[in-house]
Amino acid sequence: MQERWGDERAAMVVLLRRARTERQEQEAVARAMEAGSAWRLLDEVQPSLFGDAEQDELASARIELERWSAQDIGVRALTEPDYPHQLSSAFDAPGLVFTRGELRSGDAGVAVVGSRSASPQGLAQAAAIARGLVASELSVVSGLAAGIDTAATEAALDAGGRVVGVIGTGVYHAYPPENLALHRRVVASGLVLSPFWPDTPPSKTTFPRRNGTMSAYCRATVIVAAGPRSGTRIQARKAVEHGRPVILLRSVLEGNDWARELLDRPDVQVADDVDEVLAVLDDIVRRPADVDRLLRDLVDLP
Repeated sequence: MQERWGDERAAMVVLLRRARTERQEQEAVARAMEAGSAWRLLDEVQPSLFGDAEQDELASARIELERWSAQDIGVRALTEPDYPHQLSSAFDAPGLVFTRGELRSGDAGVAVVGSRSASPQGLAQAAAIARGLVASELSVVSGLAAGIDTAATEAALDAGGRVVGVIGTGVYHAYPPENLALHRRVVASGLVLSPFWPDTPPSKTTFPRRNGTMSAYCRATVIVAAGPRSGTRIQARKAVEHGRPVILLRSVLEGNDWARELLDRPDVQVADDVDEVLAVLDDIVRRPADVDRLLRDLVDLP
């Protein structure tokens, strides 16, 4: 860790530790981005009435960072260059992310998500889509929840692919607990990423925030199966806000007003089967290369 970025991470830890609500966290991150650096923002803050309190906060933050590093937990601040660029383009990117496993700067991933109580057909579709993504050398992004997430994760790992698990707890936890072994498999060959402090337990507020982080990380989100109150609907809506494509299997439209309401939004598509999902994803993944090719052609014009 370069010393400068170690200080930047410590400064972001201090700013976020001071926040008491999610809104305060977002405001602190926004101010740090405007200042161009969490360290610079911290330096500009009005001197504390408590004398050396700020230096004590920084010292505590550095100790925390050292402890996390000793536990093989990676930490990245939004204001540093090693932060995942997939996330940094999102308007609500978390100020800090915590990782276990290998963080890849150019990771191209697709989320395969859905109901925790999916049908056998839905589980089979999730597994088939995951295998198709692996064959295309794309990462399978999962919330590591039960049901669709687990089916996609296991299929990707069994096919020798890379999985990125974006979780709704801190990295000290596995949820649901019966997926602990699956978490360990993902860490060993891929990445587990969390926008929460490492000791954060699961709660009704952490999973919606997790869905937002996951949608921002991905090139696209595929929703295999979901119910009217499924948390997956939050990810679909966040993906639209982030300008990321969403693919709904046609069965998701049945009985889900929220899914049908998305159909008139940009880059929301419906697929009838696994082959159609993979064909749409192939087109989505080619888009950056097509743009680069167009720009090169324009530069080469006489």
